[in-house]
Amino acid sequence: MKQPSVTANEIIALLIEKKDDKQRDHLMRFFKTGKGEYGEGDQFLGLKVPQTRGIVKEARLLVSLDEIQKLLLSEWHEVRLAGLLLIVEEMKANLPKRKDNYEALRLKAERRKEITEFYLRNARCANNWDLVDLSCEYVIGPFIRYSDSPDYEILYRLAESDNLWEQRISIVTTLDFIRNGIFEPTLHLADKLISHPHDLIHKAIGWTLREIGKRDEKTLLVYLEDNYSKLPRTALRYAIEKLPEQERQYWLKRK
Repeated sequence: MKQPSVTANEIIALLIEKKDDKQRDHLMRFFKTGKGEYGEGDQFLGLKVPQTRGIVKEARLLVSLDEIQKLLLSEWHEVRLAGLLLIVEEMKANLPKRKDNYEALRLKAERRKEITEFYLRNARCANNWDLVDLSCEYVIGPFIRYSDSPDYEILYRLAESDNLWEQRISIVTTLDFIRNGIFEPTLHLADKLISHPHDLIHKAIGWTLREIGKRDEKTLLVYLEDNYSKLPRTALRYAIEKLPEQERQYWLKRK
């Protein structure tokens, strides 16, 4: 088994080599980094996500959690993204496989717990919507789903946080469950967050409801029937996006 041997400084150097000032200016506008905006103060190198993924691919499983911690504390958005994607790679490598014996399964379960606890301690470093969306469902989701006793309270506590990004993590994580036919955590979190004032939470609610509807339209329609009067307009638009046009117009006019 390879031992971690790539440092945070080496990864940062590789990312800085690829900086692009023109792309940087575009990203800082796109991710709302201006005064009073949700990404206020965030700094970008100007890399596209595939560029960061390429560096992560070469370093995967070779970076210790201590070194990943240094990446997560960086001022640079793309460096934090690299750290989060490295955590995702750690989780993927520790998912159970059919060929695993009891000892391998036990060790992987312990490692998944360690990885998730590390992610949760650093959750506020995922301080923009892309950092949340590219990591949480692939880390916390599998950890909960593969647990002997799945504990969704982890997400419910995050939903009650005073931090926008932890709140978004709570519901975006449930995309992992939705893909595996588990809908109740999403519906419960949508209820908890339905009166949230921020558009980024409204979009996340609508996005996850839409994904439920793609797999079980009846469950989505029942939820809409019970909650349409409380559901923010943005959340409703996202939720009904894949419904037949006549059904979409019904909900839009009813709202």
